[in-house]
Amino acid sequence: MYFTDRGIEELESRREGEAVSVEWLAARLRAFVDEHPTHENAIDRLATYLARDDDEGIMEP
Repeated sequence: MYFTDRGIEELESRREGEAVSVEWLAARLRAFVDEHPTHENAIDRLATYLARDDDEGIMEP
């Protein structure tokens, strides 16, 4: 397990069963970059990765 997996696991456990919109996610990513501008590149890369992840089609809840 990578160190960063802890945050992912916390997200999963705290938000389990919730559905989020792309608009909500985009707003949260923008808010994070506003608070942590040094991480802008990583967030932009994550957003691009998620936007282009068409191999498995649209994720259904």
